[in-house]
Amino acid sequence: MLFNKPYGVICQFTPESGHQSLKDFIPLPDFYPAGRLDADSEGLVLLTDNGKLQQRISDPKFKLPKTYWVQVEGEPDEAALNQLRQGVILKDFRTRAAQVNLIDEPNHLWPRTPPIRYRKNIATTWLSLIISEGKNRQVRRMTAAVLFPTLRLIRYAIGKYTLQGLAPGEWRLLKDV
Repeated sequence: MLFNKPYGVICQFTPESGHQSLKDFIPLPDFYPAGRLDADSEGLVLLTDNGKLQQRISDPKFKLPKTYWVQVEGEPDEAALNQLRQGVILKDFRTRAAQVNLIDEPNHLWPRTPPIRYRKNIATTWLSLIISEGKNRQVRRMTAAVLFPTLRLIRYAIGKYTLQGLAPGEWRLLKDV
């Protein structure tokens, strides 16, 4: 199952700390997320009712690429982009190399509620960032490490699966997952 997780929703079925959970959107029993997306992030979550498949999708050794659209504060230069492309040293590990490119703001994006903070004198930039890891808040930590903090984070794709055609809060069953 593909699910477009809205901002503020936690990636579990048990409600917690005033957040909405997957239970508020997905009425089917016995489906579980294959990987997580923090409450401050939006976008694609794969869910499955097959435990072995869930483990395989989530396991970093299978290196399933994940594509994120990242709105950052400021305008990253080539040096910052190259740092991301080579891997960034974070407090507890060094990331694998990422594929990163500047992109225009995706034209079919939905408004975020609440909106990101807006600063009149500081530009924002959109990046496409592809990683094959998924450590806790990794993309946010990577952009902060190169001095361009993440303002909005949307996971667009996991492997061959994308958000295409899914509005926030919508889900779709798949035949091959």
